[in-house]
Order: sequence, then C-alpha cells, then structure tokens
Amino acid sequence: MAKSDPSWSEVDDYIIQHLIGDDPVLDACLAANAREGLPVIDVSPAQGRMLELLARGVRAQRILEIGTLGGYSAIWLARALPDDGRLVSLELEPAYAAVARSNIKRAGLADKVEIIIGEAVGSLAALQAQDVNRFDFIFVDADKENYATYLDYAVQLSRPGTMLVFDNVVREGGVIDPASPDPKVPGTRELFSLLKNHPRVDATAIQTVGSKKWDGFLLGIVQDD
Repeated sequence: MAKSDPSWSEVDDYIIQHLIGDDPVLDACLAANAREGLPVIDVSPAQGRMLELLARGVRAQRILEIGTLGGYSAIWLARALPDDGRLVSLELEPAYAAVARSNIKRAGLADKVEIIIGEAVGSLAALQAQDVNRFDFIFVDADKENYATYLDYAVQLSRPGTMLVFDNVVREGGVIDPASPDPKVPGTRELFSLLKNHPRVDATAIQTVGSKKWDGFLLGIVQDD
C-alpha cells in the first residue's frame, strides 16, 4: 500500500463538504498559523470534528490538551464544552501560545481556555501538585518521546470514565518497526507497550488516512482504581 494517495485528500474534502461545511473561524485560525510560520501539523477538519464529538459524547466539562500549537484543535475541543466548561492547554513555545491565544479570542472562546506555557512535564506536575479537579477528556498531541510520561500524568489527572486520545501513533506504519529511523517511534511504541495490560486504561487504536496521510489515534477510557 502506498504511503500517500491523492484520493485520500479527495475523500477528506467530500467529508468536509457533506458533514462539516465551511468554518470561517477555523479557516482564519489556520491562515494566522501560516502567516506566523507555525508548523503545518494541526489535525484535519474531519479529525477536529471527531475530537469535538468525542468530548461531547463523554459530556466533558474539563478538558486537558497537551500541545496547543496555534489553537486549532483547542477551538474544536472548547466548542464541545458547556458554558461553564474549561479547557487547559499546555504549550512549550511562547510564540505559538501567543498565536493560539489570538485565534481562540477571535473564536469567542477565551473565557473557556487557559494556555500554560512551559515544558509539559513540569506543567503536568504542577497541575497534579495543585490537586486540580480531574479532567473528563485529555488530548495528547505533543512530543512523542514523552508519550509514556504523558500517559502516567493523564491517568493521575483523570477520573473513572475519562477519555484519553493520543495523536500520531501509527506514523505511516513506523510504529511496528522497532528499527525505524523515525525518532518519534520509540516513544509511541512505549505507549502501546504500557497500555497492553494497563490496570486502569482500556484502549484501542485506529489507523487513519486522509489529508494528513497515514497515521492514527489511540483512544482509552480510564477505569476505577
């Protein structure tokens, strides 16, 4: 199977046309990200809608996002929240966070979203130390090298029933290759290994193809202690 096929993007376009439609707010977010030179690594519109629907499905009131970038996925997720809901998003790069805050404000969601700047591991430790209210939905789309650590913190910051979503876990098939030259593969493989018999997380993963090529998401539900 080829690692990329033009028809994958054409199908994504069909999905967007029929099920999502035009969204000037999100288009403006992506345009601002491009102007500021941010990496083009956001989820696709179809994937963003999937995240929104998953968060709505678990009736999330508190969402944690690890990896803000320009705020594209944060906008999708914040739209799933009730009026008194809250999204906390962690971002390493101050410049990216500034773009994200502008995009989120333009989307009318600034009152629901808090962006914390700094290394995610340190920010997660601070959240845990503060004994914050547990999160109902956690989306992880950051440095894959730390995916195992993010899983540990995600479980600690969850309640029974919390949904966990990790992005980019297939890596064009690289996840099955222990000798892959992709430096992001070892952390992704460790995530799978930890979840194989995890005492508190039931998980699966799904491959995806589309405008973001061949990749996938890992989904989990946190169980009782």
